[in-house]
Amino acid sequence: MRYINAFIYRGREEGFSHGGFETKDGLFSSLFFYPENEKEAPGGGDDCMDLEGAYVIPGLIDVHIHGSMGADFSDAGKEDLIKMGEYLLLHGITSFAPASMTFPLEKLARAYRLAAEIHDKDPENCSRLAGIYMEGPFLSNKRRGAQNPKYLKAPDISLFKELYDISGGLIRIATIAPELRGALEYIKYVSDICTVSVAHTDASYEQGRAAFDAGARQLTHLYNAMSPLHHRNPGVIGAGAERDDIRAELICDGIHVHPSMVRLSFKLFPGRVCLISDASECTGMPDGVYELGGQAVYLKGRRVTLEDGTIAASASDLYDCMLKAISFGIPVKEAVYSATLVPAKAVGCDDKAGSIEEGKWADFVICDKELNRIQVFKEGKRY
Repeated sequence: MRYINAFIYRGREEGFSHGGFETKDGLFSSLFFYPENEKEAPGGGDDCMDLEGAYVIPGLIDVHIHGSMGADFSDAGKEDLIKMGEYLLLHGITSFAPASMTFPLEKLARAYRLAAEIHDKDPENCSRLAGIYMEGPFLSNKRRGAQNPKYLKAPDISLFKELYDISGGLIRIATIAPELRGALEYIKYVSDICTVSVAHTDASYEQGRAAFDAGARQLTHLYNAMSPLHHRNPGVIGAGAERDDIRAELICDGIHVHPSMVRLSFKLFPGRVCLISDASECTGMPDGVYELGGQAVYLKGRRVTLEDGTIAASASDLYDCMLKAISFGIPVKEAVYSATLVPAKAVGCDDKAGSIEEGKWADFVICDKELNRIQVFKEGKRY
């Protein structure tokens, strides 16, 4: 299929260029560009679509999402997880990594086996399951947030290995609070297998540096559930910001992080902000009482909280978070990059997804100039 007369997203530096592309066998087979004042004449037939000046961005990749449409990864059955994938695909998220919460091994094992099954089948009407985000159970009780304190554990390499094997090697991101006893040994081992992200932590600057020196390469939901950035005690945020190899996840729903801090994040971590939704099963649902990590959560408006008022995950999808970042003043080309190629790198699929390039999956979203969705494509097929 040939698509012409569009503004194609080409990356953080180039932004959008006027041109078109072709897809074949589910991949981008060629790209071509021409001056903005030139318009290619349609070739005729059903295999050429004139996009008439629309904008085209890569399919978004959400690497930290717990659920949507009443389904939570940690508790979901097969149909629930498929329903979650269907919702994401229709909202322009063509790949995702469902995130588990802190639970006992038996419960996590069930969820991980299901993820492996869905990954292997890759239902065509669903967002692609690109891996698993293992959030917990090796986290700080002090900074546990919505994680259930009953199931928090000390770092355990054997537990990680067991879950990794159960998942068929699908764990792409594993979290750790680096101040815990045994954390550095855990990081050194796991970082050779997948991305290690510092999460739910009260670590000092020195402990953060040690974690990054050991191989951790990411911060989980920046500012939330971690030691704060302070001018005399910079904590893990300061330790991460001064390195150019550390990504920072950011929930940009307008609730978890103030717009000013969103703008600051893109300055602290240039080209390394990874937009995430951290969405819960409340996403796409009406106000009410739901569950997260075995605890009741309350959705009112767009805010999700525990009974004590603690903010617990979000009720926004990644596409909305990207648009919210733009509304806060983040340049479009930066926001798109942070919702596509940066997360692709985090889960190790940047050779296949995250940008519009020859040989990559033809996952893309046709939008208007304000990036409002018009059509969503996964591997060249419209949904």
